[in-house]
Amino acid sequence: MNIRHFGKTKAIGLQVILIVPFVLQIIGAVGIVGYLSFRNGQKAVNDLASQLRTEVSSRIDQHLDSQLNTARHLAQVNADAFDVGLIAPKDLDNVARFFWKQMQLFNVGYISFGAPRGEFAGSGYYIDRNIVVNTSNPTQRGNRNNYVYKADSQGNKTTLIDIYKNYQFQKELWYSNTVKARKPTWVLYQWEITPYPLAVSANRPIYNKNNQLIGVIGIDQRLSQISDFLRQIKVSKSGRTFIVERSGLIVASSSNEQPFKLINNNPERLNALESSDRLIQSTSQYLVKHFGDFNNIKDTQQLDFWLNKERQFVQVLPWKDEWGLDWLVVVAVPESDFMGQINANTRTTILLCLAALGVACGIGVLTSGWIARPILRLNRASEAITSGNFDQAVQDSRIQELNALANSFNHMATQLRESFTALEKSNAELEDRVEYRTGELKNALSELQRTQSQIIQSEKMSSLGQLVAGVAHEINNPVNFIHGNLVHTQEYTQDLLEFVQLYQQHYPNPADEIQIAAEEIDLEFLQEDLPKMLSSMKMGTDRIRQIVLSLRNFSRMDEAEFKPVDIHEGINSTLLILQHRLKDRPERPSIEVIQDYGSLPLVECYAGQLNQVFMNILTNAIDALEDGNASRTFQDIQANPNQIKIMTSVVDGRWVQIAIADNGPGMPQDIQQQIFNPFFTTKPIGKGTGMGMSISYQIVTEKHNGKLECFSTVGEGTQFVIQIPIR
Repeated sequence: MNIRHFGKTKAIGLQVILIVPFVLQIIGAVGIVGYLSFRNGQKAVNDLASQLRTEVSSRIDQHLDSQLNTARHLAQVNADAFDVGLIAPKDLDNVARFFWKQMQLFNVGYISFGAPRGEFAGSGYYIDRNIVVNTSNPTQRGNRNNYVYKADSQGNKTTLIDIYKNYQFQKELWYSNTVKARKPTWVLYQWEITPYPLAVSANRPIYNKNNQLIGVIGIDQRLSQISDFLRQIKVSKSGRTFIVERSGLIVASSSNEQPFKLINNNPERLNALESSDRLIQSTSQYLVKHFGDFNNIKDTQQLDFWLNKERQFVQVLPWKDEWGLDWLVVVAVPESDFMGQINANTRTTILLCLAALGVACGIGVLTSGWIARPILRLNRASEAITSGNFDQAVQDSRIQELNALANSFNHMATQLRESFTALEKSNAELEDRVEYRTGELKNALSELQRTQSQIIQSEKMSSLGQLVAGVAHEINNPVNFIHGNLVHTQEYTQDLLEFVQLYQQHYPNPADEIQIAAEEIDLEFLQEDLPKMLSSMKMGTDRIRQIVLSLRNFSRMDEAEFKPVDIHEGINSTLLILQHRLKDRPERPSIEVIQDYGSLPLVECYAGQLNQVFMNILTNAIDALEDGNASRTFQDIQANPNQIKIMTSVVDGRWVQIAIADNGPGMPQDIQQQIFNPFFTTKPIGKGTGMGMSISYQIVTEKHNGKLECFSTVGEGTQFVIQIPIR
């Protein structure tokens, strides 16, 4: 009987049994992880979008309160100054000088005073952005001309630079509306002096004890400042923030579009529904369609709508002022700004999974072949024996278990041959010997089945380890090739750039063709950006090598994270990450970083955790400097620039010391005592959790058996000192 056709069940090949379950496990695990990762990414995007909209709206609300409260406060201060006699309405030169001094202290556009009989005094920004003083006194000069003067360092008139003939400020809205209202009021109007054509004026009437009008105080704020703030927030790559009146007219926006349009060289306010910015226009149209009118938006709303098959997240925040302003703050963020990286990661994951699947299939085919071929030889030899051909010998296998099985089979075949020879000599002992040999055969087959099961399980685990090691090895080779060649590429690029600079020095006037080509490729930007791009590529390959190292750890588990590193590299990497916060901004110059490095040996530490400590301390230093700049002008900061000093040294031959100091406002003693406590923070809600310094203290003291101390003096700055053992 041929045992290959025994029974009715169709047999499955051994290679299929070895490969298919292994591949199905990989596909199932990767599919589930990928699906859950994508769903969690979408949920995270929704949560992040909600938090981002709320945070941005809150920051704009706070900025509006701060910006416009300055104008209201200054109007009240000037009214009180007239009331107590600090300045006299008839002494217009003194009034203009007083306003000039206020312009040095407050971030406003113009300060003015107008009296019913035509007396006027003011000070503020002129066409060239200089602060001037101007007066108009028809009772003394006999005319209504307004004279504009340059001012010296004390605010006194110097050079007459302009004359506004027959200046009738009583017809302007800031004066006429305030006199009519008989109470503090806001006026939004077009400013004639460029480049800030749109302004809002905080106006307050002044009355004497007999309730007779003395005059009107006006404080002008340029709404372009609010637009500049909205652009600085940078909600996302293509997100927009804008502020509109209930009528729909734009007050300010984060786009580069002006909040007005020119018709016959006359500026007219721009309605948000007519904005050239697609996102601002579409968001405004959606709000009007959803609520019926801007006036129907009474409280904060978080909404979303679809634009070009893409979801847009929107938050609307009503903002009101006690003097009558009623605006809407709108934040709009496209979902693609959040989903771009998630989709890219998903595509990368799919490609890696397909690669891993291909590698797994290849390894599975090879592994199953190594296992199946010796077993097939055993099967053919067994079939030959069952057919009566006892002269069989199975070749040795490279697999230890299968080799033992083959030896057992060969031994069994030899015994069978001897048994059948003995059967020919003694028929009387045939049944006993056949029974004995059959028993041995059964035992051998049972042992074969048990050994086969053990081999399959062992090979599965071995294949998994080989898969991980193989993936790490295959990724490591091209990454090392790229990483190694980047050094030479950087040297060659530097040589070429130096050659171009040398050529420019010796041939400063190249041919027109060369000059045009240099402008088309933006040679100066290329010279500056190319080394940075190569450095960024090097950082990327370093990161990939770290991932490969993690795969190797998974396959060998013989490498420790605690290793000798160059502390200066960690500090420099952290400074590079924070470069965007250190560079100059419109409201302040750049923060100067002084690196006073000593000669340090390699230090055994957890490099990633120690870099986190540097990041926390440097971020707090930058925050402290920016908080201190809130009460300083740009010129004050230039005179006494912000500084962060980093000093490294070796102490007693056994310790490395890193000191990070700033010249910010410093901290009082009671705050210093709590700086390392968990959840303690002096920052406003939404800007800090209070865990950064606590985690840093734990990393230095517990993970590295070191010290972390804080020294601070109010008004002089703060210094953090880190000490960790070299080994």
